[in-house]
Amino acid sequence: MTDVSDGVLHTLFRSDQGGHEQVVLCQDRASGLKAVIALHSTALGPALGGTRFYPYATEEQAVADALNLARGMSYKNAMAGLEHGGGKAVIIGDPETDKTEELLLAYGRFVASLGGRYVTACDVGTYVADMDVVARECRWTTGRSPENGGAGDSSVLTSFGVYQGMRAAAQHLWGDPSLRDRKVGVAGVGKVGHHLVEHLLREGAEVLITDVREDAVRRVLDRHAQGVMAVADTEALIRTEGLDVYAPCALGGALNDDSVPVLTAKVVCGAANNQLAHPGVEKDLADRGILYTPDYVVNAGGVIQVADELHGFDFDRCRAKAAKIFDTTLAIFARAKSDGIPPAAAADRIAEQRMAEARAAR
Repeated sequence: MTDVSDGVLHTLFRSDQGGHEQVVLCQDRASGLKAVIALHSTALGPALGGTRFYPYATEEQAVADALNLARGMSYKNAMAGLEHGGGKAVIIGDPETDKTEELLLAYGRFVASLGGRYVTACDVGTYVADMDVVARECRWTTGRSPENGGAGDSSVLTSFGVYQGMRAAAQHLWGDPSLRDRKVGVAGVGKVGHHLVEHLLREGAEVLITDVREDAVRRVLDRHAQGVMAVADTEALIRTEGLDVYAPCALGGALNDDSVPVLTAKVVCGAANNQLAHPGVEKDLADRGILYTPDYVVNAGGVIQVADELHGFDFDRCRAKAAKIFDTTLAIFARAKSDGIPPAAAADRIAEQRMAEARAAR
């Protein structure tokens, strides 16, 4: 693919963000499918991660996103205690206009061609119904509907895990895991964010929300007459006076050189992947006294669910595993304090140690 520049190849082969085992470029002209499947690591087991359907401006951006997301899944699965490595796939296109049954079936054939090295699931732009279609061509598909042998929507446990990470941050910072009367700003109230709002309201938190989609905001406001207030956009949300917790629950890069200096919250804990725009942002947060809960740790509830689906899904068993995110997050804060490093670096060290031990044991 001539559009993939030396920058992407450098990331893949020579940078600290690379080290991927395999990257597959997929094309089916009959259906219009163009996809990238990235396998970062299979040290702990078959790579597991979702399929993102997104209208990338260039193929280069799609490859770069797949690489970043796959690497993040290796760390997420390791910290979640799963016997899976990390992988991710992206389909290039607008899911509202380009998604067809033929395209999803073609994609399923490409995943199946990897022979189980990659297990796919839902992500941004893909849903349970889509995985049902993919599964017709590929048995290494999770996130399917209960009617088709799956566990259904993984966003329920994703939000529960984020909620547990938020409680751990409250325990660490304020000495009490309760979020009652805490002001929490949720940016993105889609598949995961609106479930997170439910958890927060049940505990008595004051919730502020924003989303680029007005219908998503309206759905939450219509359901909850009290306890929720909408703000204009993320820029207004992060500047809100008295904000205790900021929960980025949309796309990545929410924590960057522009947002961190104006962020009023004392805690950042959200469901979005790859929240840190670049290496060094975690230190900027620490320097400002903002406690960051590593995204791939607290948003692991969904991957815990889809991994369990491979062995016969049991919701109570998954919920119990997701509840352990509370203890895992506290352990990361303790490691960060003992090593004198930000929590994101502490989580990386723990995950890398587990992957290294798995490779050594082969």
